[in-house]
Amino acid sequence: MSTLTAHFDLPLDHTAPGWARGAVAAVLGGWGLRDQQWLDAAVTVVSELVSNAVRHGGGEIVVDVEAHGGRVIVSVADGSSVVPRPRRPDGSGGLGLTIIEAYTVRWHVETHEGGKRVRAELPPCPGDTIKAGGTIRTEES
Repeated sequence: MSTLTAHFDLPLDHTAPGWARGAVAAVLGGWGLRDQQWLDAAVTVVSELVSNAVRHGGGEIVVDVEAHGGRVIVSVADGSSVVPRPRRPDGSGGLGLTIIEAYTVRWHVETHEGGKRVRAELPPCPGDTIKAGGTIRTEES
């Protein structure tokens, strides 16, 4: 059983969430995952993670997607070591982690020197099998 991976380096700016949504949707579709409701949820999770990195993080944003044994894990790293905490929604936000919890099997934060990585495991994609492929690596500047 092979592991498929995709890696994206994004700038820390307002274009990052949209770029990440499109790139991750293309990768997952290329891996044979086509259930539209599942894809919408996966892209929403990535968008929320990247939006949080833009709003609260620092440095470069790194998005990784990996698939192995029917599991898909997305992760977003940034240069802030502040661990995200759920907060009350207000007019400017606060729903991101609630959305991530609703659409994932589990999520957690890994801190390291120079920042953190938030990893989220998606539920299995209904009716689809992950196709063998390879590694995709892009850098957006």
